[in-house]
Amino acid sequence: MIRSTTPPAHTRRRPGLARLGLAAALLLATVLPGAAAEKLRLGNEGVYPPFSMVDSAGNLTGVEPDLAREMCTRLGAECEFVVMDFKALIPSLLQGKFDILVSQVTPTPERKEKMLLSTRVVANPMVFLVPADGEYVFTKEGLAGKGLKMGLQRGGAHIKIAEDMFGDSVEIVLYDNPDQFHLDMLAGRINSSFEAKINAQLEFLDKQGAGKFKMSTEEYWIGEASVPEAERGLSWVVRKDSPELLARMDAALKEIIADCTYTKIRKKYLAVATLPEDAACETTTN
Repeated sequence: MIRSTTPPAHTRRRPGLARLGLAAALLLATVLPGAAAEKLRLGNEGVYPPFSMVDSAGNLTGVEPDLAREMCTRLGAECEFVVMDFKALIPSLLQGKFDILVSQVTPTPERKEKMLLSTRVVANPMVFLVPADGEYVFTKEGLAGKGLKMGLQRGGAHIKIAEDMFGDSVEIVLYDNPDQFHLDMLAGRINSSFEAKINAQLEFLDKQGAGKFKMSTEEYWIGEASVPEAERGLSWVVRKDSPELLARMDAALKEIIADCTYTKIRKKYLAVATLPEDAACETTTN
């Protein structure tokens, strides 16, 4: 069973966006020195720490915005960010409201039919969070009668995966971002989640969720099944009519990863490597 609810007022707003007093979308300009005439608009969700967040001064920060800024520098482009809820990013890209989606997206067959996906920018598998004092088997039969209400982020490919895995054994409740369902987990309104591992560990289990919830031992790939395990990861996105832009993006991203600039950016926000190439750079960067 799936339920889409509007969380209570205290969970509804993203902290960073609320500070800027915006209702739906945030526009943040990034003017890059020496930029060429090309102008690009980049879509990002703005509250997905440590990968993207808005700081107390109203600046968009995090691994992905900083990585996008470096990509724009290497492209010689003048870039600006458009920030909105994740569920609105893909429709807005397809409607031409911006040029590149720079929040990590899982490559699925359905998405590949509509969009072009970049080289992977992060490997961040999905996990389940459940009460720390329980024992759980993550199948329809294993969760039957367990009374799990599971928080998921709207717009994600993992919604269908959870529905297919559990059917009516789990009540799925949708939220705009992980901050909201984490708050509801602490308040007892729901008691589990299905979310990205790095974010779950750093932003919840290492903080308010410590001792209250635990992570599934198994990790889940929700992308295209044919992708070899060693190549699995999440991507950025452009429209189908932008193959030349994608080619330039990929060249810049691969260069940033290979010369360890990616690792320098990532280390500003989290200690764990997020790509095999990133891990290989660990010993050569400060």
